[in-house]
Amino acid sequence: MPALIIKSPHSPPTRPPIPHHLPIRLHLPPTKPTLAINPQHFPLTPPDWDASWQENCSDARFVTQVNWELDGLERADIVVVYFAPEAKAPITLLELGLVLGKGKRVVVCCEEGFWKRGNVELLCGRMGGAVYGKFGRGE
Repeated sequence: MPALIIKSPHSPPTRPPIPHHLPIRLHLPPTKPTLAINPQHFPLTPPDWDASWQENCSDARFVTQVNWELDGLERADIVVVYFAPEAKAPITLLELGLVLGKGKRVVVCCEEGFWKRGNVELLCGRMGGAVYGKFGRGE
């Protein structure tokens, strides 16, 4: 079963409105089951993520969350990445770099105004990722 993971910054307002038609836009066959891995629906993500979390290896919650997301990136056949104009998204940029060139299908939505859009476009162009300006523009 193919696996799909959706990556974007966890903090509002940068979470994308994931459209219900995304599987159609990705040309996923409707008769073939697809496992959707969405880190924003993992039990430890917001609202459970709060100021008490330490972003270091001594906080078991943080370690569990990061390892779960990295496992999802490794397992996924299709990686969808979203960069909103107002986001800084250093972790999402790092995750994009981890998956490009690994034989995965990488689809990036990088809206106009994202501060590192040029870097995203050049990296994806070089490493084989598809870049779109908005969700909803089909492939």
